[in-house]
Amino acid sequence: MISPVFDAPLLLVEGDERVLVAADLHLGLEYEMWLGGVSIPSQTDKILAALQGFLAKIKPDRLLLLGDIKHNVPRTSWQEKKEIPEFLRSLCSRVKVEIVPGNHDSNLADMAPLGVRVRPSSGFVLDGVGYFHGHTWPDEKVMRADSLVAGHLHPAVRLPDPLGHSSSRPVWARTRLICEAVQERYGFASNSEIIIAPAFNILCGGLPLNEPVEDLRGPLLAMADWEGARLYLLDGTDLGTLAEIKATHRKQAEQ
Repeated sequence: MISPVFDAPLLLVEGDERVLVAADLHLGLEYEMWLGGVSIPSQTDKILAALQGFLAKIKPDRLLLLGDIKHNVPRTSWQEKKEIPEFLRSLCSRVKVEIVPGNHDSNLADMAPLGVRVRPSSGFVLDGVGYFHGHTWPDEKVMRADSLVAGHLHPAVRLPDPLGHSSSRPVWARTRLICEAVQERYGFASNSEIIIAPAFNILCGGLPLNEPVEDLRGPLLAMADWEGARLYLLDGTDLGTLAEIKATHRKQAEQ
């Protein structure tokens, strides 16, 4: 069974083991913001405390960090070198920790302490669920899984308020693979269900799926049926399909 954790960008997958999944932590993002002239304190301890709180409450068998644990590429910042090893060490003292590297995770394997397992960036399968970050096409075994989980896109939706302003809200996106896209890439057809997780780090922002997207950001936007995707806010609110959301916004714009 796969279910979002209420009011949190976390997924709980229950099979032979209970796996808690978090994607896109982007630790060290503050360093890039500092280079751009914005100074805020490191959020690493805050993110660690939040994860530890959920671990204490949910008590999973393992914690899966689904890519982009660190932020800066191609170089690794001094902040990341200092904070990430201790961050991972603190987590693996409580639970088995596994990582599927994302496109921001250069040098992460060198920083991971003993006890943290770093999986291939092409993903892996556990209890029939295929996990991958989403910046590159996953392993064929992942694509043959009945259910897939990915991150990378930071999915969001832009919602207008009664005054005409709008804000971007993180969402879960749940849809099916496009058979033809899988067939073209792998030589077999699949319309397995795929869930795309929102970013755990709220400073990351999001990609509003109900607005035009120019950058494909890897294969995820090409392999999944986005118009038929159901979008859910973190509190569980079902916003309907992306096609329905776009149609509603068009009608509101015409009024």
